[in-house]
Amino acid sequence: MIISLVIENMVRELGHEVIGKAASGEDAINLALNEQPDLILMDIRLKGEMDGIEAVLAIKEKINTSVIYLTGNSDRVNYDRAKATDFIDLITKPFTISDLTKSFELV
Repeated sequence: MIISLVIENMVRELGHEVIGKAASGEDAINLALNEQPDLILMDIRLKGEMDGIEAVLAIKEKINTSVIYLTGNSDRVNYDRAKATDFIDLITKPFTISDLTKSFELV
């Protein structure tokens, strides 16, 4: 939860609005479909049965949005799975506000 707050503060410091946070894939899907954000920061590892990549696949079936993945595990298998979601960037934790800035500039 502390990491989530740090990321939220970084996003706000960069002048963007945080419309919500979700701990599970199911919650992320519901939040995205209700709020229809321009950009989603998605952790690959989430609570529950569904990971972030599966959640993004479900979200992108319904809405057009950009995705930046955040992950502590940048293995090749997850990277290859994420490619199917047409993501903007994948940032490996730990990361800095300058890493996030560079990713935001790609959107």
